Amino acid sequence: MEKQGFSVDWLTELKRKNDLVSIASNYLQLQHKGRSFWACCPFHSEKTPSFSINNDEGFYHCFGCKESGDVIKFVQKMENVDFMDAVKILAERAGMEIPEFQGSGNQKEKQKKKERLLSLLDFTYKHYVDNLYGKDALVAQQYIKTRKFTRRELEDFKIGYSKDWNDIVHYLKSKGFSEEEMVEAGVCARKNNHVFDVLAGRLVFPIFNAFNECIGFSARALEKTDFAKYKNTAETMLFQKGKVVFGINILKAQKQQQLVKNVILVEGQMDVIAMHKAGFKTAVACMGTSLTKDHINELKRYSDNILLCFDGDGAGVKATIRAIEMWRGENVNLEVVRLAGGKDPDEVLNTLGKEKLQEMIDNAQPYMEYLIDYHLSRYNLDSPEEKGKFVKDVLAEIKKLGSPTLYEPYLEKIRDLTKIPLDILRRDIIASESTKRFTIKEPVLQSPSLNNDEKAQKYILACLLHKREIVDKNLDYGKLLVGFEKYLEIINLNLPLSSIFDLEGATEDKFLMELVNFNFSEVEKDEEKYFKECVWKIAEKNLKNFQSELNEEYRNCEDLDRRSEIARRLGKLALQLKNKSLEEFYVRR
Repeated sequence: MEKQGFSVDWLTELKRKNDLVSIASNYLQLQHKGRSFWACCPFHSEKTPSFSINNDEGFYHCFGCKESGDVIKFVQKMENVDFMDAVKILAERAGMEIPEFQGSGNQKEKQKKKERLLSLLDFTYKHYVDNLYGKDALVAQQYIKTRKFTRRELEDFKIGYSKDWNDIVHYLKSKGFSEEEMVEAGVCARKNNHVFDVLAGRLVFPIFNAFNECIGFSARALEKTDFAKYKNTAETMLFQKGKVVFGINILKAQKQQQLVKNVILVEGQMDVIAMHKAGFKTAVACMGTSLTKDHINELKRYSDNILLCFDGDGAGVKATIRAIEMWRGENVNLEVVRLAGGKDPDEVLNTLGKEKLQEMIDNAQPYMEYLIDYHLSRYNLDSPEEKGKFVKDVLAEIKKLGSPTLYEPYLEKIRDLTKIPLDILRRDIIASESTKRFTIKEPVLQSPSLNNDEKAQKYILACLLHKREIVDKNLDYGKLLVGFEKYLEIINLNLPLSSIFDLEGATEDKFLMELVNFNFSEVEKDEEKYFKECVWKIAEKNLKNFQSELNEEYRNCEDLDRRSEIARRLGKLALQLKNKSLEEFYVRR
């Protein structure tokens, strides 16, 4: 069987050479307890580790958010890449040659298209770079001089220039690309049956992913225009703005060279370039869109210290407030850089200098202090009514910290600002609690007599999949577990558990993932006895169903010989039910 175009045997070898604990330790702080390794889950916010790695079997499972997978899926999620790119990362790490892609027709077509578009975009950005140094790029060269870009910024960010509507079209055709591919890559558009460069006449900033592959473009108009000053290429199979971080490739290279002290998140690519020019090499930006969960997951991998350095105007403040809400509970040290005079980082650098910006960064506020100051700016505390609104808004923010021990420093600050006694503030924040806290426990698997048939069927299948010693090898489970042929077929493949994730559609099959991640420690009684009880529960139900079918046939049958045969069969079934005999389900030798 195959998934994504590779044999299970090859994928098993890939995973053997990339054990999950070794890979995960590059991203997580792991603790070894018993036979498992534990960490706080990287896929949801938590303070108590519930992310477990079974290194013997080669898969992980979070008992909080229920995420599970093998080392390939782990790399996919941590690096924000697809299956093929995760395989490439692991194969390179292990020194393994990737075999010829042997996926289905659709898989092959998708992979071929991806490779073609990446090649097209690579040719495109390099051509734009060449354009920038031509004699017909004076307007772009003049703009670069006004922005005081040095050769270093031009080379680091691969800045280029699109000369006109047709130049890139002719160039890409000369390289063997079709007009359809140009449109699919987002570089060109079609109007009135004519294909043209969507970035014509603009300074071009290639957008790279963390693997230094060009996936799209952003461009700035150089002359007065009725169109937007900044323009991104259309979203494609490679480029989704909600997942793209401008400068992520440089940030990754920075981390590979040295420890990244912090990640500075700014609003636009011009700010990123200006920050890099001034020596702030960890600055990045989202691509003209609000911060998303994908952005956060991408950035958390590089540092636990996040600085929000958005513009100091009203729009920048609103963006900061939204970003704080997105970052809440992400187990990072989140601070806000206050930029003076409504300026953006580029303006601060040009008017006040990098030393002043460094001072602002050094004095960055913890996000909760920023929120308090923000609400303070909205109200006049000399007014009793407005003071009440201020206290209500700030207590709501403090409550989101989630722990009374974290409330106290901020309650003291509110006391100092409002002169309201601490005990009253504490009482108010408790009174404002709108939800009760519950301790959520996984259900304990009890006797099948107290549960439904599905519980017993699941336990039997889990035992088979995990090759538990208590399994009765004399039983025909295909006959016992009618309707579960799909899962029995997978079990009969006799694969390592980590290889289950290589089967097409496995990770999307919720029931299969429940079998893979089955927690046998929840069985409170003797496992062998429990297994037998589960088997008999299902066998008894099958026998009674068969008994009902035979009774119905007996009532309607007019053939005396057949009625006699049914009677003998019913007698045998009655005896089996009385003696709890599994004879009907034994493997026929």
